[in-house]
Amino acid sequence: MADATALLQAIFDETASAHRRFAGQGFTAVAAAADAIGRAVTTGKKVLAFGNGGSAGDAEHLVAELVGRFEGERRSLAGVALTADSSVLTAIANDYGYERSFARQIEGLGQAGDIAFGISTSGRSPNVQVALAAAKAGGMTTIALTGRDGGPIGAQADIHVNVAEASTARIQEVHRTVLHAICSLIEQRLKSAS
Repeated sequence: MADATALLQAIFDETASAHRRFAGQGFTAVAAAADAIGRAVTTGKKVLAFGNGGSAGDAEHLVAELVGRFEGERRSLAGVALTADSSVLTAIANDYGYERSFARQIEGLGQAGDIAFGISTSGRSPNVQVALAAAKAGGMTTIALTGRDGGPIGAQADIHVNVAEASTARIQEVHRTVLHAICSLIEQRLKSAS
């Protein structure tokens, strides 16, 4: 039991430290992402969110908070998780290759002024990179939520929120907090406008 307690303490200490490190440098990009999304969804545009694995879950979580609600009662906001439709994903992967799994959806669903929100803990997921390029070509604003050094995905995005940690687990934990912070800022914006 003592070993379990020590391990748990180390995990929670590492998580808290990762959050503190991000808080020391990441707020400007988070505010910019929230502002871009807030402007888009209040002018009839939508958020298209995507990622792989845990980042797919985060994309779906973000969209749930937008379409449903976060903490306050408000109107529904337009968002689609490009990870959620298994028939679409598998058809595109089968017919075009997995690298096009999100880009093809961006081309069909995205419009100029929409937000393409790509999440990648490595900053190097090929299908996220290809999707952000397709979004830029379609006149969308691109936001990347990444980890490590941000990789080519962070470099190509209009707005780059980077959690510069090495551990995938710590990156994902901070990513969830960042997504909640973005939702909180958007809801505050809507409350101020009403």
